[in-house]
Amino acid sequence: MKETFYQTIYQIICTGHWITDRVNQELKELGTTEPQYNVLRTLKAANGKPVTVQQILDKMVQRSSNVTRIVDKLISKGLVERKECPTNRRKMDITITKQGLIFLQKLDKKVDAFNQPLMENLNETELKTLKKLILKLKSNHNE
Repeated sequence: MKETFYQTIYQIICTGHWITDRVNQELKELGTTEPQYNVLRTLKAANGKPVTVQQILDKMVQRSSNVTRIVDKLISKGLVERKECPTNRRKMDITITKQGLIFLQKLDKKVDAFNQPLMENLNETELKTLKKLILKLKSNHNE
């Protein structure tokens, strides 16, 4: 069982890296990166409410990402705004701009086009089972 476990973990890791690499290739064509895409998606999910750097970091797929640098890059592209929080001057509020929302739609289409053939490999029941098994795998590990 131990060997099967390690082979399975290896396949999960390789698949994760393969998907991330391919998504990065797709996003690079539009001049952005997966961490930037992740920040834009997080900000869109906030529905116009300001988000802090820490809240963005908590939602990042790649936890080691330098969120401040990513936000700075997105600000320079006009995709997000950063303002001082009116109730706490030490905190910065970050929101996505209209231009950011439009750009995110383009990115989503690109990522969806990549994901479409993958979606055909597993049916709904298989996807639910896979998700359940991955969550079960993580269930006894403290993060």
